[in-house]
Amino acid sequence: MSLTSMTGFGRSQGMAGDIAWVWEVRSVNSRGLDVRLRLPGGFDLLDQPVRKLAGQYCARGNVSIGLQVERQRQDNRYQVNERWLAELTRAAIQLSKENDPENFAPIQPDGLLALRGVIEAGEEDAEALTDDMAKVLLQGAEEALSALAAARKTEGQALFDVLSSHLDTIEGLTGKARDLAETQPQALQTRILRSVTDLLQQSPQLPEERIAQEVALLASKADVREELDRLSAHIASGHDLIAAGKPCGRKLEFLAQEFHREANTLGSKSQDIELTRIGLDLKATIDQVREQVANVE
Repeated sequence: MSLTSMTGFGRSQGMAGDIAWVWEVRSVNSRGLDVRLRLPGGFDLLDQPVRKLAGQYCARGNVSIGLQVERQRQDNRYQVNERWLAELTRAAIQLSKENDPENFAPIQPDGLLALRGVIEAGEEDAEALTDDMAKVLLQGAEEALSALAAARKTEGQALFDVLSSHLDTIEGLTGKARDLAETQPQALQTRILRSVTDLLQQSPQLPEERIAQEVALLASKADVREELDRLSAHIASGHDLIAAGKPCGRKLEFLAQEFHREANTLGSKSQDIELTRIGLDLKATIDQVREQVANVE
């Protein structure tokens, strides 16, 4: 199983009756599923079925779907705008009578027909989109969405490989940090003794209970085992999520936040420069994880 990306492109084309059609579908990352559909006039009955198809192929993403159509008939029909012609005729007669009533001549139709807007291209009827044509166009939309889904799967496989590599890197760094933390007790003991000595010099009469509290506080601040255990648990969860083959982008985003939280705490508790360097490498890798999971469905 693999991941699915939220970015991709799909296209299909064909003929339906006397029209040539082209569907183009694009998607980018988004917090939810946002379908934006552009249809030519007279094709509105495709709106809801196409949106339903988009929901079947995409769980998340900003999905833009566009349909382009072109009539293939060459016998373009024209029609006379009779209302506009009648208004022009009345206006011409009125002007002629007012300017030269004695020499008034009948209005010639050829002159009026040449005026802009009198003869116009006939509009195709909305009924031109028959049930059979709508069925063909919906099949074309599904082909484009299927191509989009395949592209998202292909990019998802690349995301799977990248995230697996990042998780392996985090696991390796966590192991190094654990090995280093196990060698720190002696250094920690030396530091605690030094702190206690300094404390006694400043307050010779300090109660033993207070000294014990200070020692326990220093030991607690330097103990990173809990953070390392949680990092290991997060790594296992990350591998499980990306291998499940289900939409997991939001869960991965939350997991990346938890990774970052543990890495920050590890760095703040570090008592060793090498452990600090490991913490910085962890944060750099986790930032790369956060960038990648933003594209996961």
